[in-house]
Amino acid sequence: MAARKRASAADTKPSPPPQTQETTTQIDPPIAPPKKALIFKFCLFFSIPYFYLLYQHYTIEQELRRSILINASLCVTGFFLTQRMIPVASRYVLKRGLFGFDINKKGTPQGTVEVPESLGIVVGIVFLVLAILFQYFNFTADSNWLVEYNAALASICFMILLGFVDDVLDVPWRVKLLLPSIAALPLLMAYAGHTTIIIPKPLISYVGQEVLDLGWVYKLYMGLLAVFCTNSINIHAGLNGLEVGQTVVIASAILIHNLMQIGASSDPEYKQAHAFSIYLVQPLLATSLALLSYNWYPSSVFVGDTYTYFAGMTMAVVGILGHYSETLLIFFLPQVLNFLLSLPQLSGYVKCPRHRLPRFNPETGLLTGTRDGTLINFYLRMVGQKSEKMLCIHLLLVQALGCCFCFMLRYLLAGWYK
Repeated sequence: MAARKRASAADTKPSPPPQTQETTTQIDPPIAPPKKALIFKFCLFFSIPYFYLLYQHYTIEQELRRSILINASLCVTGFFLTQRMIPVASRYVLKRGLFGFDINKKGTPQGTVEVPESLGIVVGIVFLVLAILFQYFNFTADSNWLVEYNAALASICFMILLGFVDDVLDVPWRVKLLLPSIAALPLLMAYAGHTTIIIPKPLISYVGQEVLDLGWVYKLYMGLLAVFCTNSINIHAGLNGLEVGQTVVIASAILIHNLMQIGASSDPEYKQAHAFSIYLVQPLLATSLALLSYNWYPSSVFVGDTYTYFAGMTMAVVGILGHYSETLLIFFLPQVLNFLLSLPQLSGYVKCPRHRLPRFNPETGLLTGTRDGTLINFYLRMVGQKSEKMLCIHLLLVQALGCCFCFMLRYLLAGWYK
């Protein structure tokens, strides 16, 4: 859910008169250039600890490290390809009338600009191309992970398609909740992993066993996790850069977690599960950074539900197949809080407006929190008025603190909880 007002037929401009030979060819206005300095700073900040863990802190097998680096090399290509394709795709969606107006800039000149929507489709396509090409370098025909890898790609592809359908048709909220359930079917049907959970040590005496087989309940849990992750990204939105920014922060935390688990484990199967996660999250991070360079404040493109569904499904898939869904949910701590705050309105108990955004004052350029149940409004009510850019930065810092809290919690509970 982006901070935009969907353009209607009345909003669109009348078609120009037929051009004659003397009429000059109309050129679409270009979107603002990407914010490369922002992306460079983040890449420098993230790459130092990431490659330190990969090369120095842990002893990782040469073959596994080689696969991670090949995947990373493809991701660099995907980053530049995505950056190049976004302006091209923007012209096409504008021609088709798929644009919106930034509600958080209403009453200012920027609020009247037609912003191209659904640019998440570019990220999704490049991601799928990278993930499919990577199979050539890493998987063989008899690989144990190939079936689940392709099932994961099928679910992600299905979610991209349904997200784009949502952007075009603007389906109701109740239907939105069902879309991830449909997209998760390929993964659930192809899943051949275990359906057991390890009982926390303090609860073993009450349960009577260390490992509990949940059977079909575990697959139900997998489906519900996919529904939560996709919709939680979608409803924690409404600011320039927030949807992509939170994905970048969570994806970075996932990659650090994967490397830590690979380096600390001696179980080959466990290592492959986390390497599988890296193979999908690195392309997600690279393509999302390219999109963020256009979507950061002031945004020149909107990501649409296509991106939020795609990002949420990708992270749900790696959490399920990498067997760290508990850790993933703690990474999603701000999204969990936002969901709990939103529950009265989403359930219909409290009236839910079309856009649950803060109130913008065009004279001061500041946002004021409303009584709507979102983390954005709750934060504004706690700390006071903020500009859109500063509010987004604060919320992304909250997201990062939530991820740091997860790492601290795992460290403190190691050996006692499980």
